Amino acid sequence: MAEEKLPKGILENLFPNEEVLYTVKKKFSLEAKPKWLVVTNMRILYIDEKLLGRYDLIAVPYEKLEFVYFKATKVSSEFVIKKEDGEELSLSRLDKNEAMKAIEAVRDALNAIAVEPVTIQRKKKLMSEEWIIHKPKETVSRAIRVQRSVPTLVKEKEDPIEKLKKLKELYDMGIITQEEYEEKRRKLLEKI
Repeated sequence: MAEEKLPKGILENLFPNEEVLYTVKKKFSLEAKPKWLVVTNMRILYIDEKLLGRYDLIAVPYEKLEFVYFKATKVSSEFVIKKEDGEELSLSRLDKNEAMKAIEAVRDALNAIAVEPVTIQRKKKLMSEEWIIHKPKETVSRAIRVQRSVPTLVKEKEDPIEKLKKLKELYDMGIITQEEYEEKRRKLLEKI
């Protein structure tokens, strides 16, 4: 979707290097202004437009995402986004085909920043289809913005000693937790 068609609330809150991958607007609404689901390369944005230029915006960075639930019926669909803190955002009555493209964009965005592929549970029924996308526990997406400026951070066949050094840097910068650091460190030490 072209950026000039995006609501003002989204345009005002995009980061300079943030790319909109897909947008979905609520299909059926008795409200004066629609609700939007916007998938970017960094996060999922949920915006509830109000009258007179007001809006409520919730941004869920992929680092803070626990899972995304998507259900499509013959007529419409629903998104549920659950954050790591347990808060859930729900957006229903979306156009089924548009919402399907949005869930695929979420899957692709998460896979682009994760060490391991995302876990997808998919149920196709006679009258509906459900997807549940779980973010992998080993996501190093917190480091992805740093890695873009230093492309040599990601190499397929690096020396385990170099990986340990880089892992320590990520930990020192607060990008990964102590648990993530200890687990990765232990695995790397086994390779030496």
